[in-house]
Amino acid sequence: MLVEVTRHAEDRYRQRVRGTLEARAEIATRVSRAYAQGRVEEGPKHEVLVRDRELPGLIFVCRADGASLVVITLWEDDDTAARVPRRFTDALRPTDDHVADGPKDR
Repeated sequence: MLVEVTRHAEDRYRQRVRGTLEARAEIATRVSRAYAQGRVEEGPKHEVLVRDRELPGLIFVCRADGASLVVITLWEDDDTAARVPRRFTDALRPTDDHVADGPKDR
């Protein structure tokens, strides 16, 4: 299965899991392996949720696109899944559009 990764998912991975130059490749590999092991469930809005093998609390939120999966974002089921504590990324919210809940002009 082909796994594609959005820029947002890349940014979230760097912020919450691991700062790396190869985030896209790491995400694709982790999702592919977890998917192959059947660590997949359907989300409430029909998205595909893939639970990471190494960090079971880490969930990749994907959508099916033909024969491929597109990783849209990721989130943690519990605080132990994040390698970067939430307080650090929450502190960035007021100044970083990539972390904020939406555009600042709303």
